[in-house]
Amino acid sequence: MPELTAFEGDLEPDEDYEGFRFADVAFDEAAAGGCHFLDCSFVGASFTGSRLRKSRFTDVTLRDTRFVATDLAETGWQDTTLAGCALAGVQAFSAALRRVTFRDGKLDSVNFRTAVLTDVAFEDCVLRDVDFGSATLLRVSFAGCILTGADFTKVSCTEVDLRGASLGITAGFDALRGATIDSIQLVALAPYLARHLGIVVDG
Repeated sequence: MPELTAFEGDLEPDEDYEGFRFADVAFDEAAAGGCHFLDCSFVGASFTGSRLRKSRFTDVTLRDTRFVATDLAETGWQDTTLAGCALAGVQAFSAALRRVTFRDGKLDSVNFRTAVLTDVAFEDCVLRDVDFGSATLLRVSFAGCILTGADFTKVSCTEVDLRGASLGITAGFDALRGATIDSIQLVALAPYLARHLGIVVDG
């Protein structure tokens, strides 16, 4: 892989950024929708209140990067890794993620509604109040993750692996059809599944 070029300046909408290294930069309130980031890296970057709608990230690595109140709706992510990244109050509805890994990150109040996640791995992440409503999950795993207040309402699950995760799911238990859980998770979920099915457990 050729050496990346250090990026200087501001992001502009509908631009192609190829082979750049974005290190220790803040793109607050950036209006950069429709961009394509190809073979780039982000290290210690921050996006606060930024608008990146319909941007694409291809063969990109992000480390220790923060997205706060950022518009990532309708974005495309492919062959991308986010390590040690934090996403808070992010709009990522209708996004398309393929071969993406979230590792050692925190996702707080992220909206993945109607998004399509294919071959996506969440590894040792904390997901708090993440909304997967009506999303499509294909070959998605959550190894070592902690889910709190997760919403799976009307999610389509195919080969979804929840084993090894702490499951704090508040809605959408019926949408877990097609997911794999372990025996410990089954015991924890049993009261909620029974309630959803109208089963009364007495004694």
